[in-house]
Amino acid sequence: MRIKEAIKQNKDFKNNLHEAMVNIHYTAGWLAQVNHKVVDPHNLSMQQYNVLRILRGQHPKSVTVKFIIERMLDKSSNASRLVDKLLAKGLVERTQSPEDRRRVDIKISDSGLKLLNNLASEFESINKNLNISEGEARTLSDLLDKMRA
Repeated sequence: MRIKEAIKQNKDFKNNLHEAMVNIHYTAGWLAQVNHKVVDPHNLSMQQYNVLRILRGQHPKSVTVKFIIERMLDKSSNASRLVDKLLAKGLVERTQSPEDRRRVDIKISDSGLKLLNNLASEFESINKNLNISEGEARTLSDLLDKMRA
């Protein structure tokens, strides 16, 4: 379905760039809804999922909250609050640095790793149903990178 039909717009867009921008916003919202269906049953937000993935990428090392913030997809997220919520769920571990008492180190717990492994197949299924080829995905990613350049 074309974006014009999806949003039930009768008029033409001002130009192709305007149509693309509306399509990006609409599709981002659609993808967010699809992703939420995977994480919501696990009492997890997409931002918390993002933190867990960042921590898994560093496993078994610990990282600082600053490290997490620099890698977050949603730059407006409060990483400290997200870590606190994940800590309460037993999905991350927090330790005070022996070298610097002000520094707090965070790492993913075994429960966090297990949860990510369980979610992997669900996200893989979503990716397979996106109706674009590997080549089209590469082109789309390149165009989005170009847009932000």
